[in-house]
Amino acid sequence: MLRDKAKSGGSIKQRKVNGVALEDSPTRVAPLTSVKDPPPYGTQHHQDALWKGGKEALPPRWQQFEVGDGETQYQDNNLVMVSWNRPLPGVRLDSHRQLIPGCEWHISSLGRSYFVNHNTRTTSWKKPVPDRPVESLTPEYIIEGHSECIWSLACVGTGCNIMSASSDGSIRQWTRDGEPVGEPWRSDRAGVGSMAVCPDKTIVVSGSTDGRLRLWNVKEGSMVGNPWEGHSAPLTCLDWSPNAQEVASGSEDGTIRRWNPNTGRQVAPPIETGHVYVYAVKYSPRGDKFTSCGYDDVIRVWSKDGELLIETKGHDRSGRSLCWSKDGAYIFSGSRDCTIRKWQSIDGKEVVILRGHTNTVASICLSPDERHLVSASLDSSVRIWDLKKNDQVGDPLLHDDGLLAIIILSDGRYIASAGLDKKVYVWSLEAALKQSGNQVRVRAYDAQSDGKLKASHPAPLSHRNSYLTRSLTSRPYLNGKPITNA
Repeated sequence: MLRDKAKSGGSIKQRKVNGVALEDSPTRVAPLTSVKDPPPYGTQHHQDALWKGGKEALPPRWQQFEVGDGETQYQDNNLVMVSWNRPLPGVRLDSHRQLIPGCEWHISSLGRSYFVNHNTRTTSWKKPVPDRPVESLTPEYIIEGHSECIWSLACVGTGCNIMSASSDGSIRQWTRDGEPVGEPWRSDRAGVGSMAVCPDKTIVVSGSTDGRLRLWNVKEGSMVGNPWEGHSAPLTCLDWSPNAQEVASGSEDGTIRRWNPNTGRQVAPPIETGHVYVYAVKYSPRGDKFTSCGYDDVIRVWSKDGELLIETKGHDRSGRSLCWSKDGAYIFSGSRDCTIRKWQSIDGKEVVILRGHTNTVASICLSPDERHLVSASLDSSVRIWDLKKNDQVGDPLLHDDGLLAIIILSDGRYIASAGLDKKVYVWSLEAALKQSGNQVRVRAYDAQSDGKLKASHPAPLSHRNSYLTRSLTSRPYLNGKPITNA
């Protein structure tokens, strides 16, 4: 079922998914509490744990991970939120950049997360969402159907159908206006963290939290052969070589592996990347090399044979997303440092830095004519960049929660974005480019002129209080080695 027409300008064409949004989704977890309302405002305090196992056990649907240098992190899988603080009843959890200003994250005595909003002096089971400015652009369609966050998007078919891959273990295909195409593809209940479409659009490869790759026939909607095994940790990224003769996969085991899609076997030894976790891998347009980024702040370029050609540093924090220019001369990267950077692929020299996002840049892609780059961030926004002026175009396109994936449909007319709010938003690129009004503060730095400011625009007051989600130190549902699966 699609969301009702937005209150702000524009319209949303409504459709239903089999009449009910989650009719064919996996069985949902029962509510964690029989209490109708969360603890009232002003009554937050330490309490006795009423869930099974008490304070010695994690609340229902929480996980505990080792990340970084042996540090421990806790994740609420109901909300896809992480904390460095152990979840105990009545305890306030750290929520840096995961909540709008003036809100806090707490745990009830029954182990359920709830939120204290000091702006309204209220509490709620639901995560507060940012206010949407009246003048903000409305998506053409909002597509619902997944029951967990959406990690990856792709475009297939001559009709520009959209494919979405989710932590709920399914891959779904939609028409651009939100009609489901066929039945969801299931991944043996393993969350699907990555997906890539073959150049001829007939085959999809997916990567899951069980460390396996699966090949799918788009027309038949069925898996081809058996899963490919080799990685020892969840899959985080995938890409096809331009000639469709290889698939490259990156994982939280720190390796890149290359596969023959006809046999499902590896064609070369694994590459120990040095990234700790690999977050993105992309073949060059000619297929003679590929680039990668990960948990460290280094962008690496590899030969087709797996030889390290270039290591370049510039980002202050881990790299999250990559794409190549069509001529292979440039590499673009998005990072946890909130920037997008442009590099010369021949020597790794940094050319331009684009600033504007306020949280991790999780996904980027180029328009077919390469005049624009679009980016999706955990700050809940899509931004469009003019690559001639190295400047942001229009105001951000807003979701209700952090974003993880973005694509431009093959006709070049629409953008699709998705993430933690479990929805796919479809935007008109033409409408976004024509959008009027004050622009957010955007900084484009020319790296060759020692970071001299090239363009700056004043930020409207509405943006200065914009929603900030936390730049996750781990990928929800994917990162780390689970110690406890509550």
